[in-house]
Amino acid sequence: MAGPLPIGDPAPADGSLPAQAAVGAADRTFHAYVHIPFCTVRCGYCDFNTYTAGELAGAKQSDYADVLIAEVKFSAQVIMDAGLPKRKLSTVFFGGGTPTLLPASDLARILEALRNAFEIVEDAEVTTEANPDTVDADYLRELRNGGFNRVSFGMQSAVSSVLATLERSHNPENVSIGVTAAKELGLKTSVDLIYGAPGETLAEWRQSVETAIAMQPDHISAYALIVEDGTKLARQIKAGQLAEPDEDLQADKYELADSLLADAGFDWYEVSNWSRGSENLSAHNISYWASQDWWGYGPGAHSHVGGVRWWNVKHPTTYAAKLAEGNSPAAGRETLSERTRLEERVLLEIRISEGLSVDLAKQVNPDAGKLIAGFIADELVDAKAAIGGVLKLTLKGRLLADSLVRKLLAD
Repeated sequence: MAGPLPIGDPAPADGSLPAQAAVGAADRTFHAYVHIPFCTVRCGYCDFNTYTAGELAGAKQSDYADVLIAEVKFSAQVIMDAGLPKRKLSTVFFGGGTPTLLPASDLARILEALRNAFEIVEDAEVTTEANPDTVDADYLRELRNGGFNRVSFGMQSAVSSVLATLERSHNPENVSIGVTAAKELGLKTSVDLIYGAPGETLAEWRQSVETAIAMQPDHISAYALIVEDGTKLARQIKAGQLAEPDEDLQADKYELADSLLADAGFDWYEVSNWSRGSENLSAHNISYWASQDWWGYGPGAHSHVGGVRWWNVKHPTTYAAKLAEGNSPAAGRETLSERTRLEERVLLEIRISEGLSVDLAKQVNPDAGKLIAGFIADELVDAKAAIGGVLKLTLKGRLLADSLVRKLLAD
């Protein structure tokens, strides 16, 4: 299970939002994240809010779609009561956990409930994550017929020994089968990779990237393995059973992936994401980086509307009980100050290829001009773009993005 929820203010039982949430809402897009918290096994590195069958303690996967639909209906009432303008959903993303552990018909029912509650813009990006072992052509066809148009496959690695270290149980050959089936049905495809597993060599990482490219998906994500406190992986490293990820090797793997992906026609648009042209980037993820509004459905899911952030209770049983009582499933919330919202924009916008406004950086840090001069000298940002008013990371800058943010946000 994931770590503890944030400490915030009490969340009202009726879910009511403060007046701030409606300010400027017409200028922001609205999105839905749907959390499916079920997995067949728990991967050793995972810190997400997920549950295996033995950890559900009274909750049933078969009941989950109906429970989540209750939150969809609840959210529509909260949005209306808050005086927010009626907005259609611009994107919908089903994540987890393993959404495809539920029947495709359940996922389609949840999507239909969202459509009935808010409407969905025409040609909106509607994605589900998928474990390649849990889908076949019939399952994917049912998803497509239910309104989904994009599938993100959890590949992580093409090397069996690396998958074993990560405790990923899927058959690596099923990734290609799933991607091919999805493409034949007209679905857009994305493949997720993780680099830096203990013991993974640079050659093995090359094999994984080249295997993913050979599938010709529309989009590839490559994330550095992060050892989260409280996970099995963290305990194994602390006990000396596995080696801690090597930062220099991590950097080499990132540079290799970027080179291979660029040669294959993929453009980076966010530090960890590449797509075949702008039409194939993840519109849903961009909504997060652009600080738009989204409602997160499901246990442990986080939401953000107009600078108000809240998070649901974690366990599916508690989540279901609150909704059955007609109450909000939120465990807590916070109203972000203007300063915090600006700082978060810096944190997020510097990661995307469009870059961060120099004016925004200076608004957050009066000494930003001196810092940016240093970034240019160190070849961390594109000099021409910076002089033109936008901070765009170079490849070297992408490797050090977190360090740049810390400097810009330093008091």
